[in-house]
Amino acid sequence: MIRVTFWRGRDGELGGFRVTGHAGYGTKGGDIVCAAVSALAQTAVLGLEDQLEGKPQVTISDGDLQCRLPADLSPAGARTARVILRTLEVGLNTIAIDYRPYVQVEYKTLSSET
Repeated sequence: MIRVTFWRGRDGELGGFRVTGHAGYGTKGGDIVCAAVSALAQTAVLGLEDQLEGKPQVTISDGDLQCRLPADLSPAGARTARVILRTLEVGLNTIAIDYRPYVQVEYKTLSSET
């Protein structure tokens, strides 16, 4: 199962996300659920890296992608990040609804993750 965690700041805005695990929907290299989740998550990271003045903190390893926004975003950067992360959130929640046994989405406060 793929677990998606969205982190919210004290203001309620999304401050980052983590995607872990493998869907197990299909065979390795042919798993459309895993491919869809990976494509959305990686595109969000690329969009944030391209559009923000400060780079997000990104960690990628096999079956684990983490991305946190920089703390010092300008108001314009924060708006851009909000749009990108909200788009990711809508996409991943839609996949989680359509492929419920394979993808789970949860929310945590940013301060509860270390």
